[in-house]
Amino acid sequence: MEPTNSDYNYDYEEMENYTTCDFSDWPLTASFIPVIFILIFILGLTGNIVVLFTVWRVRAKWRAPTIYIGNLALADLAYIIMMPVQVAVFIMHRQWRFGVVMCKMVNFMFFFSVFTSAFLLTCMTFDRYLAIVHSLSSTHLRTRGHVRASLAAAWTLSGLLSVPSLVFFSTWQHLGSNQTFCTLDFSLVATSRQQWGLWHAGFSLTLSALGFLLPFLVMMVCYGLIGYIMMRHFNIRHKEDQRKWRLLRIITIVVVVFTACCMPYHVYVVTAALYELDLLLVVCSFERFVLLTFPYAFTLASANSCLNPFLYAFLDLRFRSQCLGLLHLKRFRQTSTKSSMPAGLNQR
Repeated sequence: MEPTNSDYNYDYEEMENYTTCDFSDWPLTASFIPVIFILIFILGLTGNIVVLFTVWRVRAKWRAPTIYIGNLALADLAYIIMMPVQVAVFIMHRQWRFGVVMCKMVNFMFFFSVFTSAFLLTCMTFDRYLAIVHSLSSTHLRTRGHVRASLAAAWTLSGLLSVPSLVFFSTWQHLGSNQTFCTLDFSLVATSRQQWGLWHAGFSLTLSALGFLLPFLVMMVCYGLIGYIMMRHFNIRHKEDQRKWRLLRIITIVVVVFTACCMPYHVYVVTAALYELDLLLVVCSFERFVLLTFPYAFTLASANSCLNPFLYAFLDLRFRSQCLGLLHLKRFRQTSTKSSMPAGLNQR
């Protein structure tokens, strides 16, 4: 998945000689990134499995947020199970030794996770918006049928948007060093560098627009309206309203963490797209910095799959109590749902 200056599928020797920039990795990358991926894998695997089991145990007590949390955990888990391959690739200095099929599948699962997580978070956000801002008039919009329809749309659209990764990712062997890489290959549709740049830019911009920008804008608008209503109609001195302010704090954490994890990766993607379209002129030092920091941006985006269970499950006190109960930590069980649940998260 590593975009490099050798991603072009034509006249590679010419491309390799176009610059004297040094693109060799920082020594820290090969040792630091795999360690972080291993931590993400362990925490993400255990956290998402606990969430899935918890959702399954309380499936009879239908709550829209719980259903979305379970689907989000499933989407994250689908990518996390592929993470050991990423660890091996970084240890081998990004060389690919797992074949063409695995190259396509690993990238497909990454993009599928990106789109599914973004769409599910958007559905969760809109559900919270309806539950808090239009709590009385939105009952008919928050039925099981509507929730199932939104889930089906999120999964289906994510799968369709991820199909290009199955088509355009392939292995490429560097003739000079005899090393194999898993990278984008637009040779099926592009016959020149200009066409390759257009396809790469379109691929990248579609990913960032649909996988981050649009969902982020929807979440910001919804959370902004929630915050506006809370500040206008609630009194911080009242105990009931204090719980609603705690909900706003949780929402702020969710938005900040989602942005912090995903934005650096998408900034890289958009920067690469603008460069391919000749809309951005960069010097050697800047290009080197962007390429060398990409593994860290990619790792941070992957970390969102690890953090999601903690942000969208364990910050919900009722759900946290259920998870702890699954782990037989009975002393943490919730004794009074109404007194400990932030208002809004406890609404169906």
